[in-house]
Amino acid sequence: MAAARIDLSELARRESEQIEWKENVADPDDVVEALAAFANDLSNLGGGYVVCGAREEKDEHGFPRLLRAGLTANRFREIEGTVLTRCRERVSPPLAPLLEELEGATPDRRILVFIQPATGAAHAFRRGSEGGRYPVRIGRSTLEARNGLLRDLLVRKGSLEPWDRRPSLKATMEDLDLLVLREVLQRMGLAATSRDIGAYLSADEQLSPFVPPLCAREPLTGILRPRNFAVLLFGRRPQHFISGAFSIYSAYPGIDRADPSAQRTELPGTLLEQARKLQELLGAEAITLFDKTDPTHPNAEKYPRRALQEAMVNALAHRDYELVDPARFTRYADRIEFVSPGGLPSGVTLKGLRAGAVTPRWRNQALAWFLSRMQLAQAEGQGIQTIRRAMKAAGCPPPRFDATEVSVTCVLKAHPRYRATAARRRRAPAAR
Repeated sequence: MAAARIDLSELARRESEQIEWKENVADPDDVVEALAAFANDLSNLGGGYVVCGAREEKDEHGFPRLLRAGLTANRFREIEGTVLTRCRERVSPPLAPLLEELEGATPDRRILVFIQPATGAAHAFRRGSEGGRYPVRIGRSTLEARNGLLRDLLVRKGSLEPWDRRPSLKATMEDLDLLVLREVLQRMGLAATSRDIGAYLSADEQLSPFVPPLCAREPLTGILRPRNFAVLLFGRRPQHFISGAFSIYSAYPGIDRADPSAQRTELPGTLLEQARKLQELLGAEAITLFDKTDPTHPNAEKYPRRALQEAMVNALAHRDYELVDPARFTRYADRIEFVSPGGLPSGVTLKGLRAGAVTPRWRNQALAWFLSRMQLAQAEGQGIQTIRRAMKAAGCPPPRFDATEVSVTCVLKAHPRYRATAARRRRAPAAR
């Protein structure tokens, strides 16, 4: 059965991330680069189309319409041959896009459509004599994947292990605290008291199908190295090997950083030690105020403890530990800000995060698994919903989320009763 022909009008109604319009094709490399970006499929859209000989424009009413200029026969064959050749010679691994020929505005012209499904590999594209780069599609633009974006692409395509699963190349078994390891495994019900704890330090012993062994063996030397998640959870000196893996808790009496009397607490140690100390510091904010003038809701929590816990664990579990920035937790008079280093994980958008419609996606699955089993966090994909529900049940404003390329921020605002009290206190000196 012949494949159904492409309807350009229908194609134009798809997501803009999936379409690249090239009316004149000034540089065939632009077409090849876009095809490699669609194959890399960072946004998980399934691939995309490059349409040569047509473009989008606005009509007199401001609505989009298609201009089907088309290509001459010679230009059509030239673009087709050049693009297919460069997809083989300048893309690694090579690509073989599908082709569709459509009618142009006049009988002597045709529109050439390259169809590139997503693949299971990460494709690098070499433009001319330049080195290979990994293009990705961000909105309507084709960009080079760099830094965290490149790592996300390589991890998704299986070309690079997630950070938490990689061996720590400088750490050895002596850098793990076996007493801490035994205590944690026993609390989780995973270690028998009669079994030597050293038995778990192998490249084969898995605590769960969801996490790899605590250690990995170097292929050439045979040396056993702890994985990054093991160093972060059970290491004697985690920051010696993971320099940015610490947290900072700051408390300001006002609503901004202008007050010089802020308290600052630096929290090194294992991730579990940081989480326990942050529980204490944040738990001090989960206080209850009684208002006898409100017979319906006389008791009000400043912050629900469950929301504080989930926001804290999310900041630790989802952060990018390849960055040297610490996780920051800042308490103001009217809110608490949780800042996690690293942008949003691939496949998670700020719009979806703010709407609470987030597909479960861990940046550090092994870490998240341990935190969940230690009952520090909700099950996978439930943290954001838990924060929202807890804030709503307590009568607090909904959480606010922001994200940049370098950090993700969650802001929890205090109960209105506390915010009103804090505002009166700030006005009191002026009144006197």
